[in-house]
Amino acid sequence: MTITPPIPLRSTGVRRLSSLLDAPGGWTTLAEHRRRFEAPPAAHRAPDENLIDTVERAGLHGRGGAGFPTAVKLRAVAGGRRRPVVLVNGSEGEPTSTKDAVLMSRAPHVVLDGALLAASAVGADEVIVGVKIGAGNARASIARALGERYVTEPWTPRVRIIDVPPRYLAGEERALVNLIERGRAIPPPGPWRPFERGVSGRPTLVQNVETLSHLAMIREMGADWFRSVGHAQAPGTMLVTLSGAVATPGVLEVATGYPVAGCLGAGGQATEEAGAVLVGGYSGAWLTNAECARATLDRSGMAAVDGVIGCAAIVVLPASACGIQETARVMRWLADQTAGQCGPCVHGLAAIAEGTEQLARGAASANVLKRLHRWAGDVEGRGACRYPDGAVRLLRSALRTFEADAARHASGRPCVGAARSTFLPLPDVGRVR
Repeated sequence: MTITPPIPLRSTGVRRLSSLLDAPGGWTTLAEHRRRFEAPPAAHRAPDENLIDTVERAGLHGRGGAGFPTAVKLRAVAGGRRRPVVLVNGSEGEPTSTKDAVLMSRAPHVVLDGALLAASAVGADEVIVGVKIGAGNARASIARALGERYVTEPWTPRVRIIDVPPRYLAGEERALVNLIERGRAIPPPGPWRPFERGVSGRPTLVQNVETLSHLAMIREMGADWFRSVGHAQAPGTMLVTLSGAVATPGVLEVATGYPVAGCLGAGGQATEEAGAVLVGGYSGAWLTNAECARATLDRSGMAAVDGVIGCAAIVVLPASACGIQETARVMRWLADQTAGQCGPCVHGLAAIAEGTEQLARGAASANVLKRLHRWAGDVEGRGACRYPDGAVRLLRSALRTFEADAARHASGRPCVGAARSTFLPLPDVGRVR
């Protein structure tokens, strides 16, 4: 399966960021953008505490997966001893997500406004935008938008664009810093965090594209406006990439706390009966149809079904595909995408991938399910980063959601007619070396 080029859907009742994606030709000029958004101020050495306070009152949380409070990150970076750097994370290494690429391609000025406002908030004089190689028109759009600004807004601080390899771990914040510093997009060893010591040893704010776009909207419309929709604990709206067995795949905007079932309905009539739904991408979890009926896109709502929001990607798996075989493909890909620096990934994920592949082929030993559960426990929480934890979450959810199929596979009776199942998108980027 390949994800259809995203088309914003408009049937969920909220239009904030999605209202910026409707320009003729799919691109908004700076002059058009300025009729709606005030220009960011020139960079100052002193952090803008008022802006940070506004973001805190708005309750903005990161939209990159971890969901960390944005104001807390801003304050941590602003409180450093050296002049900070702002690093815009547009790597989007999750193969099932395209929302950030859509924003950069079709609303580059709101992305840049958010980045420059973040720079003003923390007192940064340098902004770096990381864009995934092969992400459509995203890089060209950002470059074109910068060209406009340097002509009409010469006070715009230094902004440079870097190319990020299309690998899963490349978007991890320490991996991005390592790419800039040493040319390798993998998290380096050690417990350091970019807000303490990032690019050039300076405090570095790493925020993803959607988060910064919301920041720009908050500055323009206010904290109360942002909080007027969504879940009380993490308000506002969020972008969801919907794909799979739905009539209208694409990117839709929903209020936080929105039902997963509502997202599926926004995709139009199902093209096939759903066998399961993957929520949160390849570090997320498989959900049954019954779980989707009660799950909501907030932390507590997803926890109730043993899921996570993650990158807010939703993939509908048709009943004709084999969930065990699809999971085996993903587990092998995740094992190949590790940084290769610690045992839980190098040995643990490799063993899990091999065991899952044997299960998918119906060639596993009778105790394969027990071994997979044991290996998952051995790996969880022991990696140098959280990468193996996401892989384990996906595995466990597959063994739970496709329990009956897993039992049949374990007994030597794999699915018939789905032996070459290749539904989920997996970029052919090879192993990390």
